[in-house]
Order: sequence, then structure tokens, then C-alpha cells
Amino acid sequence: MKKYLWVVVILIVGISSIFYLRSRSLENKNNSVFRESWEEKCIGMVEQQIEKRGVKDPLVLKAMREVPRHEFVPENLQNQAYDDTPLPIGYGQTISQPYIVALMTENLQIVPGCKVLEVGTGSGYQAAILARMGCQVYTIEIIKDLAEKAEEKLKELSYDNVIVKQGDGYLGWEEEAPFDRIIVTCAVDHLPPPLLSQLKEGGKMVIPVGPPWSIQSLWVVEKTRDGITTRDLGAVRFVPLTRESQGE
Repeated sequence: MKKYLWVVVILIVGISSIFYLRSRSLENKNNSVFRESWEEKCIGMVEQQIEKRGVKDPLVLKAMREVPRHEFVPENLQNQAYDDTPLPIGYGQTISQPYIVALMTENLQIVPGCKVLEVGTGSGYQAAILARMGCQVYTIEIIKDLAEKAEEKLKELSYDNVIVKQGDGYLGWEEEAPFDRIIVTCAVDHLPPPLLSQLKEGGKMVIPVGPPWSIQSLWVVEKTRDGITTRDLGAVRFVPLTRESQGE
């Protein structure tokens, strides 16, 4: 009787092992297929939405191909992550359209090693692009929950050259100033003096300027020995910058 019981036990263990190994194999296969799928979508996004509109910086294009955009959007919108559109990320905020991310990043004229301040972390996607390009990124988000989620996601994906702070981005990050580059991903109706003072001489800032909830102009601001120069990249529409009293 004991002999038969051992046979039954061995059969059960053997069958269980087979099912486990098959399930692991299918899981690995599905993960591999998914990875191929998003990598192909990244390549298509860059070719169709970004390069065709004139973005040429090889560092920008490479980063846009390699950063998994779907990781930075809500799960229920991941199938739209590579579409030519901004997407909501909660709290009235959005992740910018891929082309706008590329356009703003290209006009920063990044070189590896740049110290960059980002105002408006959102989901962390723009910070990940800058990190992928070899920047040291300091990013500020007014909304605590978004700041915490972005920090967690960036750590999960090993973007170790990004530091996230929850606070009022209008005031910049004085303790870490000056910055080689500043990028503002929310609209202001004037150039914030604290950001201008924290920009290095010879540094550049890309920022949407104009009325809230309307059409703004995307400016490239350069700080020179003689003062400030601006260049208009065209019309955009960004959510307005939220101040401390509004973000609580």
C-alpha cells in the first residue's frame, strides 16, 4: 500500500512541476512578446511622429526610442501610450504628446552631463528622457501623490540620475542651483524670476508662456552676459503651473 502511495505522490509532484514550468514558459514568452511590441511601437512613434516633423538630434531620438512610455501612463491607457496625443495622468495633469516632449528636449540642446531642472514632474516621463540622455535631473512636482508615484517609477526603472522633490516649481530649487538647462512642462503667464536667477549664464530654458487654459507660446530662453533672449517655437497648449496654495 505504501508503495502505491509513493507512486501517487511522485506522479502528483511530477505533474505539478510540468504545469509550473509550462506556466513560467508562457509567462516569459508573453513578457518577451510584450517587450518586442512596445519597442516596435517606440520605433514607430519616433519615425512617424517625431522625425517626420523635423526633430533631428540623435540623442533625443535615441532616448525616445528606448524609454518605455507606457510605464508612465495609467494602466487603463497603456494601449494609447504611443499615440500622437497627450494623455491624462490624474489630478488634472497630462503626459505631453510625444512630439512636444521631443521638440522641447531638442531645443534644450542637451549634452551628456548637463545639470537640468524640470518644473512639473507629472508621471516622470520627461525626466526619464533627460536621464537617458545622460543628464543629472532635478525635478519638482507640486502634487504630492504624483511626485511620490513618479519617484517610485523612476527608481523601479533604474533612472538613478533623477532626484524628485515635492514643492512649488515656480520657486525653482535654489539649493541645487545653478542649472545648465531648465525645462518647464506647465504654462506660466510670465517668466518666473527665481528660475531665471537659477539658470547659468549661457544656459537655456524651454517654457510655455501665455494665459492658462488657452493657447500659449513655447519659448526658448537663453541667458547671456548681456541679459535674456527669447525665441518662439510656436503655439502650444499646456496645463497651467500650480502654486503651493493650489496644490494642497
